[in-house]
Amino acid sequence: MINNIVSSKLPANWHHEHFETLDTTMEALSGDPLPEGEFRLVTTDCQTAGRGQRGTSWESEPGENLLFSFEFFPKDIKASEQFLLSEVTALAVAQTLEYHTSGITVKWPNDIYCFDWKIGGMLLEHRLRGEMIEHTLVGIGINLNQLDFHSDAPNPVSLRRILNREVNHMGILTAFVRHFEFLLNMLYNGKVAAVEHQYFQTLYRRTGFYPYRDLRTGEEFTAHILTISPLGRITLRMPDGSEREYAFKELQFVL
Repeated sequence: MINNIVSSKLPANWHHEHFETLDTTMEALSGDPLPEGEFRLVTTDCQTAGRGQRGTSWESEPGENLLFSFEFFPKDIKASEQFLLSEVTALAVAQTLEYHTSGITVKWPNDIYCFDWKIGGMLLEHRLRGEMIEHTLVGIGINLNQLDFHSDAPNPVSLRRILNREVNHMGILTAFVRHFEFLLNMLYNGKVAAVEHQYFQTLYRRTGFYPYRDLRTGEEFTAHILTISPLGRITLRMPDGSEREYAFKELQFVL
């Protein structure tokens, strides 16, 4: 378990365990009930089977990056509104990194970019009870201090490469927790439109026409982002004014 002095920097309602090595931080979470407003958090120095979007692996040298997962029991969030939790999580990471550097955006649905370079990513999994979300797991990886990347990922970057200095893991984590709780409470207090607006304003390639690939057909085309639905579906407008809607894993940004 992590040193108590380090853990004391987190709010008391975030119950933190640290491991030197895990297969994945998400698998280390128990799923046991938590009181309302409390979170179970797991961090690790090294993930041996870290997962990315679309089943890809997440590359991270031991001890260099921030790898963590947490679980909680959302309050009054419908299954049809689950993308709001993705928006809150992505915004919390983006706002944490914006303090350190410019050019931070969210590439739909929830990759974190610095200009055209990927600096972070996340996965969310939900357990439902009827029409409501009962339990949520969040797994996040943020490239902090890694200098060299060896996988076939096309565009990784770390905060250290941007800033030319090392970054403190705990400082980033505590800032994320602060931003996440603030945004989550916005949802709980009915400020859904404000969260959705912030998310849209933070989107990568939000303005202008850019190339995309339809993963269902292989077609490449040019379009601009029009809207993001409450279910997380993206609508693109073509140069001729026609519109196309895509769900997760149906669309690829051509970099």
